Formats: sequence, C-alpha cells, structure tokens
Amino acid sequence: MRTIVLFTALALFASTPAFAHARLDGSTPTADAKLVEPPAEVTLDFSEEIEPRFSAIEVEDAKGTRVDKGDVRTAPDNAKRLVVSINALAPGVYKVTWRVTSTDTHKAKGSFSFTIGK
Repeated sequence: MRTIVLFTALALFASTPAFAHARLDGSTPTADAKLVEPPAEVTLDFSEEIEPRFSAIEVEDAKGTRVDKGDVRTAPDNAKRLVVSINALAPGVYKVTWRVTSTDTHKAKGSFSFTIGK
C-alpha cells in the first residue's frame, strides 16, 4: 500500500507544471545592435504573457536622460510582446532597462544597449 501511495505522489508531483520567470526571448533593436536609422519604438518579446500595468521599459541616452514616451503596452496581437514608443534619437548609445511581471505574477528584469550611427 505504501508503494502505491508513494508512486501516486511522485506521479502527481512530476506532472505539476514548473513556474518560471518571464525570459527575454528577443528584442527590436537587438542587444548591441548598431543601427543607421533610429527606431520609432523598442519591442521586447518574452517567453510568457506580460502584465503591462506592472511592467516597464525605459530608454535612456548616454547622459541618463529618458528618451522613451512612457507608453508601455503589450502588442495588440501578442501578450508576450511589450512595446514602448521613443522620441527621435540622435546618433549615440542608448540603454534599454526593463522590468516585467508575467501574468502568473513572477517578476524579471534586465537591460541592454544599442547604438545609432557609425
């Protein structure tokens, strides 16, 4: 009897889904990108659906001045994609800092840079 209970408990535990943090799967522009033309927005793709009310993307120039418009949102057709519009950018290095809360309430954060110009 104990063996049956043990195997049943193990089977239930093994079939329970693992909860993980949202992982950044890609971005536009990509990390360390060297762009000729400035983008109109920064787009981040995650491994899980994101809750935009509890998430943020900030884009700063080399002096630390924010250049995004603060309009962070999920894409209309993809709840795993977070988007923020950015103002017109001059040549230089820009840092993207993000923090997200996935719909299962797990939090994640990170940052990367991209360059505009030669």
